[in-house]
Amino acid sequence: MKSNKELQIAYVLAIILLVVGVLSYSAFSAKTPDQPVRLMFKCVAGKVLFDHKTHTAESGYSISCSDCHHNLEEGETKPQACGECHEAKSQDEDMPNRSDAFHSQCIDCHKEGGAGPEKCASCHVM
Repeated sequence: MKSNKELQIAYVLAIILLVVGVLSYSAFSAKTPDQPVRLMFKCVAGKVLFDHKTHTAESGYSISCSDCHHNLEEGETKPQACGECHEAKSQDEDMPNRSDAFHSQCIDCHKEGGAGPEKCASCHVM
């Protein structure tokens, strides 16, 4: 049987480790980024993972937010999501649906820039 002093030492150590763990977690936990890091688009052809970091100046490209978010108003700091204007099934003939907008935006940019995937299976994964 353990002595009362050994149990007290064990409890004190457990409490100290718990406090250190909580403080370490809160001190080193990552902050939520200002912009989304990755977006997952679900569609019938397979999911598409979009990584903002790959497409921004951080990766060496000179793509600005307004290159993709083409209706960014002057003075706006946070662009709207594509789905705000481009609906899954568009009722407006002048407004492409979400799928068509993504395809023309992404594929055309990849072709013009000579970088990035251009084939369906390169982006769409099951």
